[in-house]
Amino acid sequence: MTPSLVIMAAGMGSRYGGLKQIDPVDKEGHILIDFSLYDAINAGFHKIVFVIKKEIEKDFKEKIGERIEKIADVRYVYQEIDNVPDATKIPEKRTKPWGTGHAILCCENVINEPFAVINADDYYGQGAFKMIYDALCKNTDENEYYMVGYELMKTLTDYGYVSRGVCKVTDNGYLKTITERTKIEKKDGRAVYTESDGNLVELPSDITVSMNLWGFTPTVFKGLSEGFERFMNEEVTVNPEKAEFFLPSEVQRKLLAKEASVKVLKSPDEWFGVTYKEDKPRVIKAIEDLKKAGAYPEGRLNNI
Repeated sequence: MTPSLVIMAAGMGSRYGGLKQIDPVDKEGHILIDFSLYDAINAGFHKIVFVIKKEIEKDFKEKIGERIEKIADVRYVYQEIDNVPDATKIPEKRTKPWGTGHAILCCENVINEPFAVINADDYYGQGAFKMIYDALCKNTDENEYYMVGYELMKTLTDYGYVSRGVCKVTDNGYLKTITERTKIEKKDGRAVYTESDGNLVELPSDITVSMNLWGFTPTVFKGLSEGFERFMNEEVTVNPEKAEFFLPSEVQRKLLAKEASVKVLKSPDEWFGVTYKEDKPRVIKAIEDLKKAGAYPEGRLNNI
């Protein structure tokens, strides 16, 4: 079956200060997701599933969806606080989305084929999309998944902390462990994260991290459903307003239970993204450089 692409775009970008998914990054008015869509469609993806929130639906469809509907099979999935099993009790003061694992779980009813996953506000590169598409097309094991990995230091911002799935990879290229670190930052030329007790721990600058470019088969949904139920019963009870169901955490659980394997594909491309508004000039410059290098046409992107 031909793989599809899931784009997680429900986040409002609270640290950035606006709806960063529809913020232009070049003089033609392209937004960052346009370059991912251009690369993904050229790689072979023709079914696109957007995970959004109802409150951004109008803007999102006007800026993105209506254009892409003309060239691809587009579906919309809504990640909302109340998109949970019927018997689930939602904490009264909860406003924060349930997390990336929940975003993918919301897609269960519209996906029956292998699929890739990306964030809406990251640039992954043309080679990364081709790599994940080809891997999904060739896959014959429904319990083998894929992750495109990047070097940690190349994914950090100069303007604050970020969340990254920090990976350990076996000698033959399979994911051994992945640990979600929510407060990684640059400090004096080093990459460090802050532990819950406030201590700073240094990480190797070239360690592989996940930027949420995954390749899955539909078998992932069963594990996500079971994991989300545990999450609601355990973690949300302890931290009802802020607990998050992270996609990497569920992948880690499946690895430990030997229910799946994850082949790590090393990206040949540069990653960049907009986490804070101060990141935008760097992204604009990077896009300009890619156009000058011939990676993208000058002017409007073809068919996007």
